Amino acid sequence: MKNILILGGTGKTGRRVARRLTAEGRPVRTASRTGGDVHFDLDDPATWAPALDGAAAVYLVEPDLRAGVDRQARIPRLVADAVAVGVRRLVLLSAHGVGRADDGHPLKAAERAVRDSGVDWTVLRPDWFAQNFSESFWLQGVLAGTLALPTGDGRTPFVDAEDIAEVAAAALTEDRHSGRTYQLTGPQAIGFGEAADLIAAATGRTVRHLDVDPDVFVDRVVAEGVPADVARLLTGLLVDIRDGRGAGVSDGVERALGRPPRSFEDYVAEAAAAGRWS
Repeated sequence: MKNILILGGTGKTGRRVARRLTAEGRPVRTASRTGGDVHFDLDDPATWAPALDGAAAVYLVEPDLRAGVDRQARIPRLVADAVAVGVRRLVLLSAHGVGRADDGHPLKAAERAVRDSGVDWTVLRPDWFAQNFSESFWLQGVLAGTLALPTGDGRTPFVDAEDIAEVAAAALTEDRHSGRTYQLTGPQAIGFGEAADLIAAATGRTVRHLDVDPDVFVDRVVAEGVPADVARLLTGLLVDIRDGRGAGVSDGVERALGRPPRSFEDYVAEAAAAGRWS
């Protein structure tokens, strides 16, 4: 039986996509460097063929945003290999802003390869994940009580990773999403100060947002082990929010699923109830 291959299958969106498809009774295989059903590493093409074997559809994720990476040797080459062995549907997790970015953006080549693949494709461009507050980038700041970020009073419509996963699962299994690019956001833009206040109210913790200088933020992130070019890229995206160039609210979730996206308040209530900030 043909299966659906989920790259980054243990990651923030991948594990949610896999869980949804499994609950629907779909044959799913998760691929990851560690912990997946099959070992897969974008840096090691020898791992690609075993992962792609028997796949009819693939969820694609590019985890490496370093500037010096050979983009043609990764997702575009993987797409070509996938189509050659019979994959007929591709869903790419991209990012907000890729459409207007120049060819130097690390996801530009990936989007182009998927669109030019000759098979059914869907591109997902989400805004910042709400789950960054509870599972990754900003969790330690929440637990420490201070979100020190160069975002000022800027606002952005954080999107729930559950919504992203539901759209991805639909795109992997339904013909009507073929050839579509979905901008995925939450239902309204909020500031980091408001986000901190909502988390504080739901948890009883002291949580505040502190605006910091972008250069100071870059230095801090580099000191934590993030490559300098990635630190500058991420900082630039945060400064875009500060300067009012963040994502606008989009109807992508509603167009894909026929319902509004989940609110940030709903995400906070669920995460607090699950003990994410305990």
